[in-house]
Amino acid sequence: MKQQIHPKWFAEARVTCACGNTWTTGATQAELRTDICSACHPFFTGEQRIVDTEGQVDRFLKRLQVRDSIRGEVEAREAAKTPMDLPLARLGLDKRAVAALKDNGMEIVSQALERLADGEAAFAELPGVGQKGLADIKKALRARGYELPNAEEA
Repeated sequence: MKQQIHPKWFAEARVTCACGNTWTTGATQAELRTDICSACHPFFTGEQRIVDTEGQVDRFLKRLQVRDSIRGEVEAREAAKTPMDLPLARLGLDKRAVAALKDNGMEIVSQALERLADGEAAFAELPGVGQKGLADIKKALRARGYELPNAEEA
């Protein structure tokens, strides 16, 4: 074996971690420094740390905020779209249908929905309404987002 080629061995080398933990071990240097050890590494401590690399958490939270604002806008639009006191004339029906509904005591959407709850056949038999008027009214109400009653046909 060659002489003078092996490094000096320190049986009591001191190791110091960035967290402050120290211990002794055998090494070729008298003092060692490390950034992480078993006392502070998440694998050994069971602690979870969220490392925010490049603002990923902030971007995610921003996306959630945008999603919630869009949902709020859609709900507000839907609520504005379906007022129950909307005049039937604003549904886009022809003048004849609006006049027939008015003659039968229906001027706003809530009144028409109440009559539809009695049954589609009874609604169609109203003077001046008929099957076409019924179909037009139902189509206009659905287009505006109204929930039509599920009444049995009489």
